[in-house]
Amino acid sequence: MTSLTFNVPNISCGHCVHTIQTELVELEGVEKVVASAQTKQVTVTFDPPADEEKIKSMLSEINYPVVG
Repeated sequence: MTSLTFNVPNISCGHCVHTIQTELVELEGVEKVVASAQTKQVTVTFDPPADEEKIKSMLSEINYPVVG
């Protein structure tokens, strides 16, 4: 199980958090998603076939691109 934290400056409210968590958990292999509007970070715990690139791609698709 791998856990990565991403900086996502577009997170501004609870709706953003809900959208990110709902969408990412649908990716095969994603076990847990914790998003925070306060820290503007998303922590994802996953196993293959999910990987860093798939997670970043999904975040970009739903208009929450990773920065850094």
